[in-house]
Amino acid sequence: MVQIVTGSAAVKPSTNTDSSKILVFYYGATVIFLVLDYAFGLNIRIAFLEPYPEARLAYYGICFVCLGLMLWRPPWTVLIGAFESIVTLSALIIGMGMRTLLVSDQMLETGSGVVTMPEIYNFLISGAVAYFAWVRGISRLKGTNFDQ
Repeated sequence: MVQIVTGSAAVKPSTNTDSSKILVFYYGATVIFLVLDYAFGLNIRIAFLEPYPEARLAYYGICFVCLGLMLWRPPWTVLIGAFESIVTLSALIIGMGMRTLLVSDQMLETGSGVVTMPEIYNFLISGAVAYFAWVRGISRLKGTNFDQ
């Protein structure tokens, strides 16, 4: 019997679970980011949501839900990470776009500027991490090995 193997079937999915462990650790670190944010005023993880305290709290809640799902159903880790990273990318782009395109009266009155340097750093770092997680997650979901 002859078996025809297509290009996508010839590539074996990665069996390395290091990226899954990193995702679980990342979501587990939400506790640290939450304490830094609310106890010490250091908003490192989601500076783009600084003006929206309800949205920040909702984001932390979503991160805890993602962690719970990853611990409950480990095979879903890649899917959850890919989905959450595309949501984060979208929120970063929309949040930064709104801040740069819509100038508020407060910005004009105080001269505070449109976007602060910490927000730019957060955008670059979080955006790069979210993009990498999304590309890696999508490639693993498609069954390709991103590492090679």
